Amino acid sequence: MPLVSMKEMLENAKNDHYAVGQFNINNLEYAQAILQAAEEEKSPVILGVSEGAARYMSGFNVVVEVVNALIKALNVEVPVAIHLDHGSSFEKCAEAIHAGFTSVMIDGSHLPLEENIALTKKVVELAHIHGVSVEAELGRIGGQEDDLIVAETEAFYAIPSECENFVKETQVDCFAPALGSVHGPYKGGPNLGFERMQEVMVLTGIPLVLHGGTGIPLKDIQRAISLGTAKINVNTENQIMQTKKIREVLETDREVYDPRKYMGPGREAIKETVIGKIREFGSAQKALSGTMIPERL
Repeated sequence: MPLVSMKEMLENAKNDHYAVGQFNINNLEYAQAILQAAEEEKSPVILGVSEGAARYMSGFNVVVEVVNALIKALNVEVPVAIHLDHGSSFEKCAEAIHAGFTSVMIDGSHLPLEENIALTKKVVELAHIHGVSVEAELGRIGGQEDDLIVAETEAFYAIPSECENFVKETQVDCFAPALGSVHGPYKGGPNLGFERMQEVMVLTGIPLVLHGGTGIPLKDIQRAISLGTAKINVNTENQIMQTKKIREVLETDREVYDPRKYMGPGREAIKETVIGKIREFGSAQKALSGTMIPERL
């Protein structure tokens, strides 16, 4: 199946009360593991790509070529979107779109509301011409992910009335309101604003996105899904589990030097983690549903 936008897969998820995982890819092994997990579980999946990860992998074009080649080589038939995570500018979003990304996030959350709206509208206009879905953010999600760093003192919750206006003005396809989750490991437990999440869902009516999915208890995940969260981002947990397995292999055999001997087990650790998340999010077997036939916009 060719790459698709997130629009229909997330609308289906919201309507059927499950969430699609966005799992960030950082190199070949991540892409292999995530695609294999999604195909085995018959789940739609979103491959998140940060600007930093794209640079590491030699650019947006290389990322798209690698993903398309893997989809063919691994006989992946489930819906797959490739999504720019936290796009920093219109120019970067445009670069990703023209490289073949099927979804982009424009992150203007650091800007005043009207500037964020103007920037997001510009990205939406270009993206929708090319059949590409758009995610945007309001409020500030704390923590660090790749190039994005938001100190705890700078993080703040999205305001529901502003969320309603933002979505109406921009016509984004999905929306990430900052409601207490963080990028990276949690210091203490997560404290999600469920009442505000419900209010945002009622006011906007579009699929919501939960960033910082690592470390959130299952009961909170399930409650967020019940309140309209249709996309949940996971990156840190995959990185932690891969690193843990690689350290284990290297400590067990200090003579090993073939990267396949430790990167291979690391890849399997990512795959196992993704399978677990797919089942938690409820998206397993959803690619077999008669309604799960997403197309580009």
